[in-house]
Amino acid sequence: MIVMKFGGSSIESAEAIQRVAGIVAGRAERRPLVVVSAMGKTTDRLLDIGRTAIAGNLDGALSKLDDLRRFHAIEAGAVVSPQAEPAIEAHLESHFRELAELIRGLSILGEMSPRSIDALSSYGERLSSLIITEALRAVGVVAEHVDSRRVIVTDERFSAAAPLREEIDKRLAEHVQPLIDAGKTPVMGGFIASTMAGITSTLGRGGSDYTASLVGAGLSAEEIQVWTDVDGVLTADPSLLSAARRIRVMSFAEASELAYFGARVLHPSTMLPAVRSNIPIRVLNSRRPDIEGTLIVAEHQAGQSIVKSVVYKENITVVEVLSTRMLMAHGFLARIFEVFDRHQTSVDMVTTSEVSVSLTIDNTARLDAIVEELRQIAEVTPFFGQSMVCVVGDNIRYTPGIAAKLFTALESINIRMISQGASRLNISLVVDEKELHATVEALHKTFFSQVDEAVFA
Repeated sequence: MIVMKFGGSSIESAEAIQRVAGIVAGRAERRPLVVVSAMGKTTDRLLDIGRTAIAGNLDGALSKLDDLRRFHAIEAGAVVSPQAEPAIEAHLESHFRELAELIRGLSILGEMSPRSIDALSSYGERLSSLIITEALRAVGVVAEHVDSRRVIVTDERFSAAAPLREEIDKRLAEHVQPLIDAGKTPVMGGFIASTMAGITSTLGRGGSDYTASLVGAGLSAEEIQVWTDVDGVLTADPSLLSAARRIRVMSFAEASELAYFGARVLHPSTMLPAVRSNIPIRVLNSRRPDIEGTLIVAEHQAGQSIVKSVVYKENITVVEVLSTRMLMAHGFLARIFEVFDRHQTSVDMVTTSEVSVSLTIDNTARLDAIVEELRQIAEVTPFFGQSMVCVVGDNIRYTPGIAAKLFTALESINIRMISQGASRLNISLVVDEKELHATVEALHKTFFSQVDEAVFA
């Protein structure tokens, strides 16, 4: 069997849903299980409705909620069979009635806790999975809706909960495997889960990929398919560089590195269950289903091209810490990182010298407090508007000449930080955001002007 995960852009409208239904129907012989995200920007809209309510504008929140209800009703009405319309209408009415009560409660409380955020944002996948189930039935697929909250179980860290793998595998065997054995196509909402006590939780933003990977691993799928709106994993962001090429095959390690450092196709946690179970992942385009996509496998594929992609993160802040007390001193770095730990702020990249440390963060919510505390022991200067650019590929660290090519390509660009060695898979550097496009373009031209056709399309 295979797991087929469809993202929000793949089911954003009735037309997109019908396209997805055709894709699933065309692969019925492979015994698919379908995992879906919320339709389009539904999760963002739900959270905006919640923020509107806690700001004291209940009428405005309920008006936005009514707009969202109409959107789902119109799109659902265009894809389900006439016989299924009453059932879908009843489901929508029930869910939006619950949502209205939740919004009124948030308005009274005047705040959203992680638990209430999970409760609110879960409705996107709960609605989409019901609609997709009926859309599949309308084209002849024997689909069966499965509430993911009955199967995906997590701890109680709401909004970014950790899955309980043993319990998930047990429930998949009890509630999902029998459906597949009976020739049915289960349809589940991604991202959403529940605690052992049955309280709604979520796997965090982008968690639908994680759901697909957990389900695929638990059911020993032959392949996990992630359907998106691009042809696969590319050598660069196509919105930034039109010359980006599709990667035919890559390793789990490379894909994980790309996901962490900014590739927008996969969620960073997606790889973990698949890696442990050695299940290949294929990234495909729901708008062009005939394209073979990108196959992600456990073992590195030997080829002439060492570099697989150039990825980036925007809105990076560099924090420079300077103190002559660092010279020949021990424990100074520990004191610096203790400050970031106390303020629950993750550090991505670090470079050091005898008397200074430069590091990057992408969350500046507590930067003022961090800087104030650090200035008790050193001079501190934050630099905003930076971008981190990473050249990713297996065995970069052990390939002579890669760094030389990189520096030659960027001879006219000011590099604020550079790091190699922490990972054998990438060279990371920081540049001003104004030079991001030129940096990516120069690196891509250097490493992909000639490519191995077995690895790149």
